[in-house]
Amino acid sequence: MESCLFCKIINKELPGDIVFEDGNVVAFKDIHPKAAVHILIVPKEHIESISSENSENVIGGLILAAKNIIKRDNARGCKLLFNIGRDGGQVIDHLHMHLLCQS
Repeated sequence: MESCLFCKIINKELPGDIVFEDGNVVAFKDIHPKAAVHILIVPKEHIESISSENSENVIGGLILAAKNIIKRDNARGCKLLFNIGRDGGQVIDHLHMHLLCQS
């Protein structure tokens, strides 16, 4: 989707502090962190929300990416979070998972 902020970061059209990338997922630091470590993990495929069709096909990849980041960085005190829809706090219409850690 050409106007999607996350798609532009994925395609390197906009800068992003990318901390992890594989064939299906990109992870980058949130510009408004809510924890010592706040990373957004997004599928490369544009899917609007976890409530969208086919979202279940990419969610496992997001969780696996989080697991890899946590292990690689020896992160502690982490949680994973999905915001779903405007009422649920989703601001960008591209499926993403927040990885928040205390260290």
